[in-house]
Amino acid sequence: MLDVSDDVRAEIGDDEANRLLTGDNAPGSYDCTSCRAPGDTGQVPTSTVLFVGEETAVLAFAHATCVPSQVVKVSEEEVQGAVRTITADAAAATHAAPPAASHAAPPAPSVPAPAPAPVSPPPPPPPPAPGAYAAPQTPQYGPSYAQAPAPGPVHPGGTGHPAPERAVLGVTCGQVLINDTLHAAVVVEPTARVARPGSDGRGDDFLPLLVEQGFMPVTGLTQTPAPVPGWSVLVAMGQLHAILQPPAGASLQQNIWWQAHEALPVTDGWRTAANQSNSVLVYAAPVGSIGQQPREDLLREALVQAAAQGVLVAAAMPLAGS
Repeated sequence: MLDVSDDVRAEIGDDEANRLLTGDNAPGSYDCTSCRAPGDTGQVPTSTVLFVGEETAVLAFAHATCVPSQVVKVSEEEVQGAVRTITADAAAATHAAPPAASHAAPPAPSVPAPAPAPVSPPPPPPPPAPGAYAAPQTPQYGPSYAQAPAPGPVHPGGTGHPAPERAVLGVTCGQVLINDTLHAAVVVEPTARVARPGSDGRGDDFLPLLVEQGFMPVTGLTQTPAPVPGWSVLVAMGQLHAILQPPAGASLQQNIWWQAHEALPVTDGWRTAANQSNSVLVYAAPVGSIGQQPREDLLREALVQAAAQGVLVAAAMPLAGS
């Protein structure tokens, strides 16, 4: 009932992959790395998900209905945090188990599995356009949504003109109701104007740049946005990590368009909606259009107003990760 993708096999090696498939190293019971619900490799189809940092790899397990078997690149700090959690959980389970159960394998959300060769971090991907970056701010969280500022592209201005304020992309996660169905959504709004490279830096080209990438103008929240090819939303270990854009040139690896300074927690409802549809709706508006809304109903109202003013674009993106 266990699936090991070719990408995961390439990282952990044929021997380890075969031991997993024959049940020698399979965990039995586990907590799904996506929905967090219990699973059993002997009873339900299960995916292996390998989280790879700069020097460490952690092998986790998920319901095959939640996420396919794949390799997810995350920061070394996040992998080490997962290892510490796994070690603490295993130690707690060992101390809590009665002597008669000492030979039973304790359930664990994931099993650490070092890659057979050192894992090199991916090269830092370029933003969609050259520009300067502002230092990320401290994330802020609301009762039913989460916000995280992160770097965003901005052209520093032409010769002879003062450079505009550096922009960061404010990202808000919430659920949007469309045709009686809740959808996981991400709303992106810069903190300052985003100018096109080569311009004098006085205009705001944030929306035109996105439209050129396939985002479509939104006139209301009555239907889901159309998919945009090559883009995806990276959710790993139940947290939002990045928005990925199509690879540049001959590269096969997606570039990072937005990346959280720290992994952004999302609500269980948001994660459930994203997993059910295997997609996230990404809305974007220029600075000052949405603001920091304390509730999802106010966030929806701000989106509707932005759409009515013609300053909202959107796209549907598949999940990359869990």
